[in-house]
Amino acid sequence: MDIKRSVLWVIFVVSLVMLFDNWQRHTGHPSMFFPSQSLQKTASPGTTTPGERSADTPDATPGAPAAPGAAQVAKAELVKVKTDLFNADISTQGGTLSRLELLKEGDSKQPDLYVTLFDDTATHKYLARTGLSGGDFPNHDDVFTLVPGPTEMADGQNTLAVKFESPVKGGLKLVKTYTFTRGSYVIDVDQQVVNAGTTALKPSLYVELVRDSQPVETPRFSHTFIGPAVYTDQHHFQKITFSDIDKNKADFATQANNGWVAMIQHYFATAWIPTQGTDRNYYVQRLDQTLYRVGAQMPLGTIAPGQTINVDSKLFAGPVEEKMLAGIAPGLDLVKDYGYVTIIARPLFWLLEKIHGLIGNWGWSIIVLTLMIKAVFFPLSAASYRSMAKMKEITPRMQAMRERHKGDPQKMNAALMELYKTEKVNPLGGCLPVVIQIPVFISLYWVLLSSVEMRGAPWIGWIHDLSQQDPFFILPVLMAGSMFIQTRLNPTPPDPVQAKMMMFMPIAFSVMFFFFPAGLVLYYVVNNVLSITQQYYITRMMGKGKTRKLAAPTPPKQ
Repeated sequence: MDIKRSVLWVIFVVSLVMLFDNWQRHTGHPSMFFPSQSLQKTASPGTTTPGERSADTPDATPGAPAAPGAAQVAKAELVKVKTDLFNADISTQGGTLSRLELLKEGDSKQPDLYVTLFDDTATHKYLARTGLSGGDFPNHDDVFTLVPGPTEMADGQNTLAVKFESPVKGGLKLVKTYTFTRGSYVIDVDQQVVNAGTTALKPSLYVELVRDSQPVETPRFSHTFIGPAVYTDQHHFQKITFSDIDKNKADFATQANNGWVAMIQHYFATAWIPTQGTDRNYYVQRLDQTLYRVGAQMPLGTIAPGQTINVDSKLFAGPVEEKMLAGIAPGLDLVKDYGYVTIIARPLFWLLEKIHGLIGNWGWSIIVLTLMIKAVFFPLSAASYRSMAKMKEITPRMQAMRERHKGDPQKMNAALMELYKTEKVNPLGGCLPVVIQIPVFISLYWVLLSSVEMRGAPWIGWIHDLSQQDPFFILPVLMAGSMFIQTRLNPTPPDPVQAKMMMFMPIAFSVMFFFFPAGLVLYYVVNNVLSITQQYYITRMMGKGKTRKLAAPTPPKQ
C-alpha cells in the first residue's frame, strides 16, 4: 500500500508541474520544458539564393524570400480559386499558394469551424511554394502570369486546372499547373521546365513549405506537436522541432528517391509528395527568427535547348484522417502523431472507428470503447480492488502497529510484513494491475486528443463539439465527483496530511478537466463510473463472503 501511495504521489506531483507549465505557456510565459522560439539566440542556418551554395547545407538550396518592398512584390496579384473543398489564393509572385481555407471543416451551423491552413498576413505566414535553383532561373520571387481560364469549379465539374507561366530567366521558363479534384485534399502540381535558350542547362526544382512558429489552437493544458517532418522508406517518420532547427541539431534523412516532407499541426497537416523513384535532397532550415521551411530539391539533369521536362508532385493540405492519408502516400498517415504510444493508440483508434461505423455517434462510440476496455481489464481491476479492500480492512491494525513501533522502523516493518503474511495481503496487489493499464489509458487519451474526427462532432444535448470544452462544465463536475467517490472507496492513508492531500487531488485534477475537450472528459467520467461500480461490487461481495464465513456453525465436539 505504501508503494501504491508513492506512485499516486508521483503522478500527483507530475500532474501539478505539467499543469503549472501549461498555464505558463497559455498565459504567454516561457515554458520550463519547451523552449520559446522568441528567446532563441543561436545563429540561423545559412540561406541561399537559387544557384548559390551554403556552408551550412550539403547542396544548393532554394532562395530566401525577397526583401520587403521589392519591385516584383508590387506587381504581384492574388488569383482567387474556389472548389468544393477549398477557398484559395494563389499569388502570381512565384505562383505561390498563399492562402487555403478548408470549406468542408465548417458548415452553415458552425462557421467557426472553418480552417485556414496556408496564409500570408502580417501576423501569420504559411506558404507552399516551388521554383528552380542551380542558376539565375525562375523561382518563387519572380512574378508569373496567369494563363486565361476558369478559376472556380462549376457544378458537375470534377477537376479544375489553374496554370501560371514565368518569364524566361536564365534561359528557362517554368510553367506551373495546379489541378484540383472534387472531393480530394490532394492538389496535383505539374511543373514544366522549358529550355528557351541556346545552351544546355542543369537546373534543380524545389518544392517547399514555409511557415512561422506561431502556435495553433489546441486544448488548454495539453501540448501537441507543431513543426516540420521528413519521411523516407529507409529512415521512416522523422519529426523536427523548431528548437532543434534553431540549435542546428535537426536530424533527418537528407537524400532519397522516395518519401515526402510535411508541416504538422493539431488536427491538420500539409505535405509535398514528389513522384516516387525520383532522386531528391531534403532540407530543413530557419529563414529568420520566426520563419522556417522544409522542402525537397530534385536535380533535373541536363535540359537541351528547346527541350521540356515535366515534374509531377502532389500537395496535400487537409485534416489528418488516417484512412485517407494512408491511401495518398506510404507513411503519410504518421502525420497523425500519437508520440511514443503509437503502437497502442493506432489499434485503439481503429477499434473506435469501427464502433463509430456501427453507431454513427462519436460520443456513444467513446462510451462503448471504454466499456470494452474495462471488460478486457476486468480480471486485473478485480485483483486490484480485492487487494485494496483487504488493505482497507487491515488499515486500523496497520495504524496501531505504526503507533506501537513509532521509534523502531525495523520492528514496524517486520510487524507489517508479518501482518501481510498472516492476512495473505500483497501490498503491491492494488498497484501493479493499475500500472499495467496506464499505457492503454494514456494511449486512448492521445487518440481522443489527436483525432480530427472529434472536431465538430456532437454527442447529446448540450455537447455540440467533442473537441471543445463542455460549455456548461457538467462533465467536469461529474468527473470531480467520481474522483471524490473513488478516493473515499480507497483505504485511508495513516498519515493525516496524506489523507487530506488525497482528498485534495480530485479538486486539483478537476481544474485541468474543466478545460479539456468534452470527448476526453466523457471518457474519464465513464471510466471512473465503471471503476466505482466494479470496486463497490467486489468490496460488497467480499463483505458478504466474510459474513457467511463468520456465520458458519461451529462443528460439534466429538
